[in-house]
Amino acid sequence: MAKINWFPGHMAKGRRQISEIIPKIDVVIEVLDARIPHSSMNPILTKVRRDKPVLRLLSKADLADPLVTAKWQAFLAQEKDIMVVAMVMSDRKQLARIPDFCRQMAPHRGGIAKPVRSVVVGIPNVGKSTLINGLAGKKVARVGDEPAVTRNQQRIQISNDFTLMDTPGIMWPSPESELGGYRLAASGAIRDTAVEYEDIALFAVDYLIQRYPEALIARYKLASVPETAMACMEAIARNRACIRGREVDWHKVSEVVLKDLRSGALGQISLEEPDREFLYRDLLDE
Repeated sequence: MAKINWFPGHMAKGRRQISEIIPKIDVVIEVLDARIPHSSMNPILTKVRRDKPVLRLLSKADLADPLVTAKWQAFLAQEKDIMVVAMVMSDRKQLARIPDFCRQMAPHRGGIAKPVRSVVVGIPNVGKSTLINGLAGKKVARVGDEPAVTRNQQRIQISNDFTLMDTPGIMWPSPESELGGYRLAASGAIRDTAVEYEDIALFAVDYLIQRYPEALIARYKLASVPETAMACMEAIARNRACIRGREVDWHKVSEVVLKDLRSGALGQISLEEPDREFLYRDLLDE
């Protein structure tokens, strides 16, 4: 695997802003991708949040495996002053609960005189802008399929006793592991122009063969799942007419697979589990 590096210049500025904001807020709202909670977690926040309580929102929960998401909720909630909630950012009823969660986590604040002050943080393309627009009841943050569309800091008054601050999406210079980088790329958090499209698709198909073979069979009408990712991609290419002459059009079939994965067309799929993630890390340490 090749290491993936993707660090637009404005993200360095965003990292500095977070450090300056933390002392002025009461609750940190950290948005994670429910399909890759560990890989989408920003280690920078752990260093700068001090003792501030954190509300972790596992966004895109409708795209993730619900059984795996439940494992992550239990695992991530073990830390002190952490609340973990899985949600779909487009669901207004779910979004409406967020201010109350923050009030619970900052009981020393409240009312017009001392509104609860929160800040939303997260890597690109996890649903931060959708969350902010939903809470505000209007479009105050730009939303897009491409990562890193939020560039400037802004404060939004949600109610008389609750304010929200947005920050640019933050990505560390290089994901802490090669696997983490590939998971980020497969989910769409890293721009496709920053990675080898075919490599990411092969990584995703290899994972699906191991963990969700039935999803491949159902989506691509396969008689059975080939043993290797390369052979599986070839079978998908022939079933989806991704052939140029007599050769497989690797870029086209990669687009098909990644689009299906990211949109949920392959079903509810999680790309990492807490037990598997940390078993892998333990093996690396030996």
